[in-house]
Order: sequence, then C-alpha cells, then structure tokens
Amino acid sequence: MSSSQQTKPRTRIVFLGTKGGPRVDNGHSNPANLIEIGGTRVVLDCGMGVSRQLAAAGVPLNSLNYILITHHHSDHNLEYGNLAYNAWVTGLATPIRSFGPVGIERMTNAYWELNAFDVDTRIDDEGRPDPRKLLIARDIDRGGMVFETDDFSVTAFRTPHPPIIDNFAYKFATPDGTIVFSSDTIYNPALAKFAEGADVLVHEALFAPYIDRLVARVRNGATLGKHLLESHTTAQDVGRVATAAGVKLLVLNHLVPGDLDVTDEQWTSAVRENFGGKVMVARDLMELALPL
Repeated sequence: MSSSQQTKPRTRIVFLGTKGGPRVDNGHSNPANLIEIGGTRVVLDCGMGVSRQLAAAGVPLNSLNYILITHHHSDHNLEYGNLAYNAWVTGLATPIRSFGPVGIERMTNAYWELNAFDVDTRIDDEGRPDPRKLLIARDIDRGGMVFETDDFSVTAFRTPHPPIIDNFAYKFATPDGTIVFSSDTIYNPALAKFAEGADVLVHEALFAPYIDRLVARVRNGATLGKHLLESHTTAQDVGRVATAAGVKLLVLNHLVPGDLDVTDEQWTSAVRENFGGKVMVARDLMELALPL
C-alpha cells in the first residue's frame, strides 16, 4: 500500500491534489485523483495543477482514458479542458471519454471554441490531429451506471452539496475491491448505503475548529464560513458514514482547511470519535494500492 512497492499494482489510487477549495498557493494542490485499473487511467476531478501533478506522478498525459467530474465548482473542473489539451500536445491519439453533471458537454464545446485559433493553427502548422474528436463528453443527469469496461464499472450517486444539486459520488467496482469517492457533500447518511462494504471510502473532510482561522483572511469570511459549515462534512460525521458503511479503509481527502496546520493526528482523532476502523489522511502524490 505504498509507493515504494517494487511491482506495479493492478489497481491503484494516486491522490494528485488533496486540498479543498479554489485557492491556489505553493502548498497542497487542488482537488484531483488518478484511479488506475489494469492499465486504464481515470482522472477524477480537475482542479488547478492536475496536469503538473500527473507529470510529477510519472503518468504520461497522453495515456489517459477517462475523466470524471463530480460537480461544477471551479476547484473540480477548472483544468478540465486544459488537461485534455495538454494530453493532445503530448501526443494523445486515442479518445478520452469524459463524464460529469449536466453542463460538461457545453463546457467542452465552449473550451474548444475559446481555443479555436490555437487549435486550428497547430493542426495546420504542426500536423496534429483534431483534438475536438479526442475528447468525448457526456452529461450525467441521474445516478446509476456511468460506464463499464471489461475490467471494472463506475456508478454515480447524487449527494447534496448546497447550493449544488447536480453533484455525484462515484463507485469503482474493480477486480481488486470497491472504491467510493464521496465528492463534496454535506453529511449524508445515505452515502453509507452507496458505500456499503467498500474496501476504500475516500471522503471529503472539514476540520470545524479551524473554520474561524480559515475565513478570517478573506473579506467574504462570514458568508464563506456559513457555506463551509452547511455544504461539507465534519471529520466526526465522516466517521459516522464510515461506520454505517462498514468500510475497510477510510481515506480523508479534499481537506478543508487544506493549507493550515491541521495535523494527521487531529484529523484522525476527530474521525475516531465515531469510527474505530483504519483511517488515512490523503497527501499530494500519495499512492494506495489494491487489494488492501
């Protein structure tokens, strides 16, 4: 379960960016994950820095197969188009299929329209294929099966992230175990049913005692603080979901705050108020191999 393993695992997660929110600094990267199953590579969320983090993880951008977006907050989709573009200029030759809440098809078309001059110039001047044929987007308007391959399947579950309703958790059923990503979400006991018996539950987490410190540095602090408390899940409530689901491993991700000095011990102590199982705190470029 470590990046130091000598043999490459068949199924692995690379936590590319673990800090929640759109703020960009020189610390932790913004939300993004890689799930690799039998050589098929899925990027889940595209916060700023996802291309650079994939490169840092040694993953060729032109090897990506799928992109999933959980919801249309900018810290989850801001580098979506640029990731596909960066894959294209590094030699992408096979299509990337992307899925996300309603709007991803329109976003894809708008991205190529915005960059039409550059794209058309490079096609003519550099002999590149048309990238607009290499990014195939599909809107998701309900939960259920998103796609399946010969090796694994991905299903979606709608979970509220006020004020956003079109927001999806994703479940990966792989030969090496089940992985569930919560997406951003309020405390939602129904997620426990979706994640029931999962080998790995990757759940967003809010460290409530530090909210005052987080919002004190911005002018919209009062409104931001209200949003955070009403739209995310405290570490204590994450523990409740994990216990109800009976998961083998809980991984805290999309950490809020992700750029203040909350220690791993503080995160896990809060979770352990309601969960006695195995807990990890995700960090940028951390790898997790399955089976556990």
